[in-house]
Amino acid sequence: MESKFAILFHPEAEKEYLDSVKWYEDALLGLGEEFVEEIEGLLDQISINPFLFPVKKLKLREAFVKKFPFVLVYEVKQAQLAINILAVYHPSRNPRKKFRKST
Repeated sequence: MESKFAILFHPEAEKEYLDSVKWYEDALLGLGEEFVEEIEGLLDQISINPFLFPVKKLKLREAFVKKFPFVLVYEVKQAQLAINILAVYHPSRNPRKKFRKST
C-alpha cells in the first residue's frame, strides 16, 4: 500500500477553492462538482507522489488542473508527511497572490 501525505489547506487557499466551486456551480449546474472531482483527483496524485510536480519558486511546487484554468501551489513538509496547499490560483488573479507563505 502506498504511503500518502496528508493534505492541509492554507485558510486563503481553502477560501479560493470553495469560492471557485460555488462560482462554477452557479455558472452551470454540475460544473462545480466536476471542478471538485478534478481538484480531488489532483490532490490524490500529490498526496501519493508529492515530488511529481516541479518546483517553481523557492520550495513551492505547481500542479496544473487539466480541465480548468487553475494551478495548485503547494509545499512538501516531508518530516510531517504533509502537503500544504498554499493557493488554488486562477491566472486572471493578481500574480502576487500565487505564492504565499505557509502558516
